[in-house]
Amino acid sequence: MAAPTLPPDPEAYDAERNQHARKRGLAAPYIAGGRDPDPAAGRAEERRLLRWLLVMIVTIVLSGFVLGILGNLVTGAA
Repeated sequence: MAAPTLPPDPEAYDAERNQHARKRGLAAPYIAGGRDPDPAAGRAEERRLLRWLLVMIVTIVLSGFVLGILGNLVTGAA
């Protein structure tokens, strides 16, 4: 069963993204992607993930120092 074809949407054709696509010579007046409907939620998640990333970096760096110090204490190296 074939998918029903919809009539062209003139408002979508004149959208800014589609105008830019036509200027670039693309076969279809459409650029994949689009605008984020809720950018505030995305930014909040990015801030949360950035904090986790910084915590992990600090943990990895400090654990190297701690393991180095423990290794020197255990082996008795000066």
